[in-house]
This record gives sequence, C-alpha cells and structure tokens, in this order.
Amino acid sequence: MTGVVGAHRVPGPVRDLSALPTLDYADHFTLGTDTTATPEGWARAMFGDVVTPGGWFIWRAVLGLRLGRGRSPDTVAGWRVAERGTDWLRLEAESWFLACDLVVRTAHGQVSLGTFLRYRRFPGRAVWPPLSAVHRRLIPGVLHDAEARVRASGRPGEPTWGGVAP
Repeated sequence: MTGVVGAHRVPGPVRDLSALPTLDYADHFTLGTDTTATPEGWARAMFGDVVTPGGWFIWRAVLGLRLGRGRSPDTVAGWRVAERGTDWLRLEAESWFLACDLVVRTAHGQVSLGTFLRYRRFPGRAVWPPLSAVHRRLIPGVLHDAEARVRASGRPGEPTWGGVAP
C-alpha cells in the first residue's frame, strides 16, 4: 500500500482525472493486487451501492454533501458517477461549502483511490483538515476490504459487486 498527500504529489495522470479546476486537498492511495474488477466494481466494493448510515453521517451531516438515495446505475453510495474511462471512474458530490471528486483507477495490477477537494467557502477549510487525518487512516482499510469483497464475489452466499471480472 502506498499513499501520497498533496496535489503536487499525486501523479499527474490521476490528478488530471479530477474535474475540479483547482485543488485545496488531494490524496492518492494505491494497493497492489492480482484481483480484477472494473473501476465501477471496485468503487461499489469500496462504498456499496447505497450510502451506509456511517457514510451518511460523515458525507451528508458533517460535510453537507448532496447524495442520491437508493440504488442507481448513475450513483455509487449516493455519489454521482460523473465520468468513466476504460481503467477509471470519477464520482462527484458537492455541498454549499465544498466540492469533492473520488477517482478510482485500475491499472498494472493495482487499484487506487484519489480524493480531491475544492473549498468553496470557509467551512470547508475548517471542517475538512481534521477529518482528512481520519480519512487517511481509513482509506488503506477501505482498499483492503474492497479487495476481499471483490475476491469473494461470485461465491455462494456472497454479494456480487457490479463489474467484477470472473
């Protein structure tokens, strides 16, 4: 597992997948794996089809992100699927004080998650920095747990995550 923090430290090809015109925060975590799935399959394994109560609290209540409700091919855990490529997927959500992109990328035996934020108003600058420390501690576990879910998909009694390669 590798991780970097700071827009200038995130690899350019990944940073360029964010649609935000300027970045106030960026990080990028990569997990080497022989487990294969589409970027959307990985995103659904990381976050689920619908937002969890914990995700709802952090993303909606604390960060004020406007998230979709219910299952949809156009959302992952309430985040809007903004754009797809052959080896990447960008999820977007925003609130009145910040805009967020999550970029999931699969390439060369790796899966990665990039988080990109733009502060629109002061609360973003006040709320995100302390939360970002927690976020950075959680992301390695999110990637490892997603890998386990992708590996388990297709086994009897296990959930099937969309886009998982056999």
